[in-house]
Formats: sequence, C-alpha cells, structure tokens
Amino acid sequence: MNGDSRVHCGILLVNLGSPQAPTKREVRRFLREFLLDSRVVELPRLLWWPLLNGLIIPLRAARVARAYAAIWGPAGSPLRGYTRGLAEKLQNELPGAAVRWAVTYGDPGIARGLRELQAAGAETLLVIPLFPQYSATTTAPVYDRIADIVKQTRNIPELRQIRDYADHPAYISALADSVRAHWRDQGRGDRLLMSFHGIPQRCADLGDPYPDRCRATAKLLAEALQLDADQWQIAYQSRFGRQQWLQPYTDQTLLQWATDGISRVDVICPAFAADCLETLEEIGEQNAELFRGAGGDSLKLIPCLNDSDWHIAAMRALIDQYLPEISA
Repeated sequence: MNGDSRVHCGILLVNLGSPQAPTKREVRRFLREFLLDSRVVELPRLLWWPLLNGLIIPLRAARVARAYAAIWGPAGSPLRGYTRGLAEKLQNELPGAAVRWAVTYGDPGIARGLRELQAAGAETLLVIPLFPQYSATTTAPVYDRIADIVKQTRNIPELRQIRDYADHPAYISALADSVRAHWRDQGRGDRLLMSFHGIPQRCADLGDPYPDRCRATAKLLAEALQLDADQWQIAYQSRFGRQQWLQPYTDQTLLQWATDGISRVDVICPAFAADCLETLEEIGEQNAELFRGAGGDSLKLIPCLNDSDWHIAAMRALIDQYLPEISA
C-alpha cells in the first residue's frame, strides 16, 4: 500500500482477528486475549480466569488448532488474508488517502494501525469495524481500544467511526450480487439460510441491538432477491457454553429442513465480512456434513464478500458518505 506521500485522510479497517499460526500455542494466545475481553464474556474475572485457563483453553486449543490448519492457506488465516486484500484494493482506489487494516485481537493491532495512519500525515481518521450489524461483543471492543489510545495521546486526530451498516443500500446490494453470482455459477438451492453469528440471549435482553440489526439485514436481502417467505430463513450459529443463545440455531434449523425433505440448501453468513473458521469450517464442513447425515443432499456455502469488487464498492459508498473530503 502506498503510504509514502503525505495525506490528510486515513481509513482503518478493523476485523476480529485470528491466531498467527494454526498451532496450539498461537491458538491458546489468541483465545486467551479474545475470551478475556469482558465485552465478549460478561463474567467476573475472578470466576472466569481459572475456568478459562484451567479448563476451556486446555480442552479446546488442540481441536481449534486442527480446525484452523484445515482452512489455512498460503497467505495464512483467510480472515487476515481477505482483510489485508480488501485494504490493499481500497488503497489502490483511493490514492489520496492512507488505508490500513487491523484486528481487535492479535496483530496488527488497532494502535499500530492508527499510528501508521498518523505517520502518513492523516489528520482525519475513519475507522470501519467490519461488523455490519452492531453488537457490544464485536463493535464495542473497537471503541474501547480507540478510547484507550486516545487517553494516552496528546495530539488527538479527528476521529470518525462507522457504528453499523446493516441496512446500508450498498452493503445489501453487495450481498445480493454475491448471492446471484453464486446461483448463476453453482445452481440455486431449495432454500436460502442466512446464518448470523450468535450472541447469548442475555446480551440481547440487556439491550444489545444485534438481533434487530440482523433481522434488518435479512429482510432487506430477501427483498432484494425477491424471495418469498418460504424461500429463506434467518438463524444463528457459533454458540458456546450451556446458556441460551439467539434462536433459531443454525444446526437445528438445518436438521429440521433435512427432516422436512429439503434437499439442497444455500447458506450465506452476512455478519462476517471475510471467510473464517466460522464460515469455512463450521458451516462449510461441520454443518454441511450434519445436513447430509440427516438426509439432505447438498449444502453450499456462499462466500463472504471478502476482497471482492462487490465489497470494494460497498466500502467506497461508506467512505464517500462518512469521509466526503476524499471525493471532494
């Protein structure tokens, strides 16, 4: 990316993160940082620390490392590779700005990204958390880290942050175009499942707007695709622990569809900006096998927007809206 010339505007794309390598050591390090965030797990630290380090990480690290190894590519983690690619392509589209990428957990961190943008001369910074539907479990940690950085900064730049783009027309258009392209190239399933990452039901009960934002995306996408009510459904994946999470659950929905005689299913994961463990392995492998084992014929995963032209167009629309100086 071109960061040598002085610029006035900077853009930081922020995704969740992933281990640096598909090894038990790196997975343990990533899970510890991720799951110790009080935004992610809302338990008293004195209770959660021994449970996390004494039971959960030792039991999960090897299995999670194997899962990451199965999706690891030449560029490393797909999430990191696609996020980097998105930033690089946006940089090519926006030579008058500096574009960087960061992750909430791991490296490159948000502090590093902001420092690099300021070093390039950016005085106005736009932060885009790549979580289309706001949640206190994903978007809020980005705000927390920026607040921590601001506390220690003497010369604070002008900061703008995109809280949410769940119903932005450009984002919905990008999703719809990706579905249409999949249907054109791979054929169309009997139903479309829109599988969003879940959060504990308790979080929603306490006021997290995430389920409402997921429903907004799903409804608009169904309308854009001109789907009837019986041609699609929303569901939630990736639940953890024994507490109740947002329902209906993705795996149970797929089991019911197979029982009902639904043969071919397409799954899109609109909460994920880039393909990752939860899409490629959980949906593309685990849930596909579950569906076939229950009598279904095929489950096809529609790729995330990743670093596609559709995603670039959606990001450009957001940037033009929140940082109009770039195109002025």
